[in-house]
Amino acid sequence: MTISTTTSTDSVFGLDTAALFDLPRAASECRIVVAMSGGVDSSVVAALAADTGAEVIGITLQLYDYGAATGRKGACCAGDDIADARAVADRLGIAHYVFDHESAFREDVVEQFADEYLSGRTPVPCIRCNMGPKFTDLFRMARELGADCLATGHYVRRVETIGGPHLYRAVDPARDQSYFLYATTQDQLDYLRFPLGGLPKTKVRELAETAGLRNAAKPDSQDICFVPDGDYAKIVKKMRPEGGVPGDIVHVETGDVLGSHKGIIHYTVGQRKGLEIGGQPEPLYVIGLDADARQVRVGPKRLLAVESAEVIETNRIGDLPDEPLTAKVRSLAKPVPVTLERAMGDGAATSIRFENPEFGVAPGQAAVIYAGERVIGGGWIDSTQSVAESEAAA
Repeated sequence: MTISTTTSTDSVFGLDTAALFDLPRAASECRIVVAMSGGVDSSVVAALAADTGAEVIGITLQLYDYGAATGRKGACCAGDDIADARAVADRLGIAHYVFDHESAFREDVVEQFADEYLSGRTPVPCIRCNMGPKFTDLFRMARELGADCLATGHYVRRVETIGGPHLYRAVDPARDQSYFLYATTQDQLDYLRFPLGGLPKTKVRELAETAGLRNAAKPDSQDICFVPDGDYAKIVKKMRPEGGVPGDIVHVETGDVLGSHKGIIHYTVGQRKGLEIGGQPEPLYVIGLDADARQVRVGPKRLLAVESAEVIETNRIGDLPDEPLTAKVRSLAKPVPVTLERAMGDGAATSIRFENPEFGVAPGQAAVIYAGERVIGGGWIDSTQSVAESEAAA
């Protein structure tokens, strides 16, 4: 079945697919570039785009080659996943191009990931990838191809307003990916389309079945794409062997050495399991990492309570509204009430103050700011101020 010439009024999906892409003119006069990773989400986006009657071009960036070596499904942008993207494009009757971006991805994402862990921080490589290869390079390619828009399979919503488009969380909270897209610029948002943001995952798989896509039942990626077995420390140690140098586990309050560790790359702030320091009067958590001294600093849970965080390299999407704000400081965390102590955007640093103490806030992670369902922007957590530190200074 080829659906590339189907119009929205004759949609095989029973949807107004043209409306999903907010095209500037008649679909038959438009060109849509779709970022195709080989997963079911981006494949359905390609099918929906073809269903509009527009000319559709699929682009896959080959970012690494672990997939072919491991035979692992459910990753993206490598090995079998590229073959799946190509097969979907053939099924839909659309053009498909693969571009080798492995060197850029390694430099901009993988090596920075390793360096962050080596410095005792907790990185978010998916955000770096979106800020770099996935958006910057894809944007350039889409514009060079004369496309009217670039569509992706991310679960977020782009909502048009009088002042321009805003970014909102996905309708399906279990699939929402807004945390990973806070760095989207206003210019990028003008050009981007996210047709899956208003759909639940179950519906997306139904659409894949309707289109006869071979990856309709393909499992979702659960791990970092370039870490095929989920063992990120092994990847970091291979790239930065010094990260596996042993050191002391030190109690932050008493200064006592409680044991030894096998390298700081194995630990993150808030971690409890894997410390292997039994016999303590209370459970201990990783409170901080001293990369220079090669120390894992541990203490009771109360020392993880943070009252504020310094956030750097900030991005703002649209105006800052005069309404209560919330923030997510981890991808799976619930948004919590915060106030901004300084304006953010254009890379400026700001400070966020939590209405209630927040636990496990790790430097290197992102802090993403929301006003209701709308994504205001965010930045990288550079440092934190704990409740204990403030009480001690009072």
